[in-house]
Amino acid sequence: MSDTLTCDAELDASGLNCPLPLLKAKMELNRLASGAVLKVVATDAGSQRDFRTFAKLAGHTLLHETAEAGVYTYWLRKA
Repeated sequence: MSDTLTCDAELDASGLNCPLPLLKAKMELNRLASGAVLKVVATDAGSQRDFRTFAKLAGHTLLHETAEAGVYTYWLRKA
């Protein structure tokens, strides 16, 4: 599934702890056009809850997320 998802921008937030992955993702989304897809890679387990909540509250779409060996990857479509 993840290989078929294209993204317009990628953000590597590995090694950063909450709330930095989300803050960096917000800043990156601000730069993107509406409808653009941002791929975020994080290693903070709390990022799962953060990104789900953020997508709902901000109106963005969390297209897909994966969790593998402590690495969390998210594809967000900007509202």
